[in-house]
This record gives sequence, C-alpha cells and structure tokens, in this order.
Amino acid sequence: MLHRFIFARCSKTFPIIVITLALIAWPDAGHAQQIRVGYGSLSTSYAAIWVAGEARLFQKNGIDAEVLYLESALVRTALLTGDIAMGGMSGTTMAAPRLQGGDPILIASFLNSLQYRLVVRPEIRTVADLKSKRVGVAGFGLGAHRGAQIMLAKLGLNPDTDVTMLQIGGDPTRLAALLAGTIDASVFNPPLYKRAVEGGMRVLANIEEMNFPVQASALVTTDRFTKKNYDLTRRAVRSIIESIHVIKTNPELTKRAIRKYLRFKDERDTDEAYQIMRDILPRKPYPTVEGIKAVLDELSPKLPVAKTAQPRDFMDIRFIEELDRSGYIDRLYK
Repeated sequence: MLHRFIFARCSKTFPIIVITLALIAWPDAGHAQQIRVGYGSLSTSYAAIWVAGEARLFQKNGIDAEVLYLESALVRTALLTGDIAMGGMSGTTMAAPRLQGGDPILIASFLNSLQYRLVVRPEIRTVADLKSKRVGVAGFGLGAHRGAQIMLAKLGLNPDTDVTMLQIGGDPTRLAALLAGTIDASVFNPPLYKRAVEGGMRVLANIEEMNFPVQASALVTTDRFTKKNYDLTRRAVRSIIESIHVIKTNPELTKRAIRKYLRFKDERDTDEAYQIMRDILPRKPYPTVEGIKAVLDELSPKLPVAKTAQPRDFMDIRFIEELDRSGYIDRLYK
C-alpha cells in the first residue's frame, strides 16, 4: 500500500526524485501484485510459508501476499483453478495432476523426506492387529494418503486390501476421529502426533526409521504463473529463503508464529516444534531428483506414464539457482 500512497501524492506535492527513491526502496513496486499462498496442513514442514507472512517478508519483497490455510485437497484444487498463485503441498500431490496433463511445478523444497508417524488406537498392539481396520487420510492421492500407503507396505500389509482407507479431512479432523474411535489409525507429522499419544493412542511405526527418501512438502506454483510472473515468482522464492533464515536465527519471532498458527499453549510443544523447524528446513531449498523419482515410482502402478517421466520436468529451480549463484543465500548467514 505504501507505493500506491506515494503515487497518489507525488503529482502535486512531491518531486520526481521521491518516486524514483520509492521504487528503489520497494522492489518492483510499480508491478507489485496481490497473491494468495495456500497451505493444507498444520505442520512444521510448511512453516516457511506462514513465517514469511508473519515476518512480513513477502511485503519486504514487494508482494502483498494473503497466506491461507486450506483444508488438504483444496490447496491443489485452488492452485489448478488459479484461485491461489502458490501452495504448499507434497511432491505426490503436485506430481499426479502434472502426469495427467496439468501444469503444477515445484519451485522450492521444504522437506526431502517424510516425517509421518503411523498412530493407532491403543488396542492395536501389532501390525497384524491393524488388518481390516479403518485408516483415515486427508484425501486420496494426497501426502497423508501416500505416507500411509508407504508405511503399511513397509510393514508388510497391502494398503489396498488389508485395511480400509477413508478420506476424512485434514490433521485436526483425523486427530478428532482417531480419539473418538471413528477410525483406527492415521498418520501425523511431528509434533502433532504427540497430541494423539497424550490422548492415549500409540505410535506403531515411524517412517523416518524406514529410510525412504522422497520429495515431501514443497512450494508449488504453475508453469503458466511463472511464465507471466517471472520476477514475482523470484521475489516469492526469495521471501521463502529469507523465511528459512528467520526460522534458523530468530527463535523469538518463530515461536510467536508457532503459537499463532499451530495454536500451541504449552511451551514444550512450541519449543519442540521450533527445534524441528530449525533442523529440517534446508538453507538452500532445492528439490532433489532422487526425491521426485521416488514419488514417480510410487505413482507408476496407477499412472503408468510415471514410469517414463523425467524428474527434472517436475521442478523449476531457476529461481533458487539465481539467488544461490549470486551469493545471496550465503550472505544471509554471515
């Protein structure tokens, strides 16, 4: 709004030099746009999005960004329909529609591995006890669904026949359903899974112990958006990189954001979430070919076109590379 104020006043009361200085102070001020950035999970893995909003880093880079929490699958739908410009989602969530002719593209990675815990009702003591039980997921084809499928398969169960998968919604909905006994199991990222444990549930498996590298949470936009808004996309990626720096170096601001977005009241939860965020976020958020390949391998039984797809076609790293090669990212930490 500052640049609009300056433009409104300068014609009568300010010299032309004021306009020039304003444009320098506010990157690409004359072309600043409002955008919506969505995320679909109350998870530390998407912290860079909402910390960027809380720390006003989008505004710092000339972007008027509205950061929105959207229930799980709505992020992908909203991105593909153009209702949001960018969204936080898993590699699986963005890869499937691209394989089917859509144009989502991954521009930054928040996590190159999965952190899910398979949490079950207390009466389920073994893997065998999970047979014929109800497993709640956010939505078919989304991150929690794929995470559950991977974990069940690693445990020796067939996720298509040995359990009943129910798509019931995002993390809060699944947690409530598990505690109420409406479902028998679900997957949660840390630290949310601890809420289930505190409610009497059990952790049956931890995917971090299964050695399964995969492109997990990421910032995704569309090819059509980057083509029309290259500089805006670059500034958005810069905002995310600066947000990661804030998370790693400013615990006070980050914990304030945690309390606001994750609604934690217990400082132990806040401290644990902060430690997770600080440790998992890469300074240089490049996606990996190996991570995307793992996603494509998992999708190939139901989407045969994934077998011949090239992982690099699912990522656009020009924006990170530009900032990296200029030395900008390294200078943040000096």
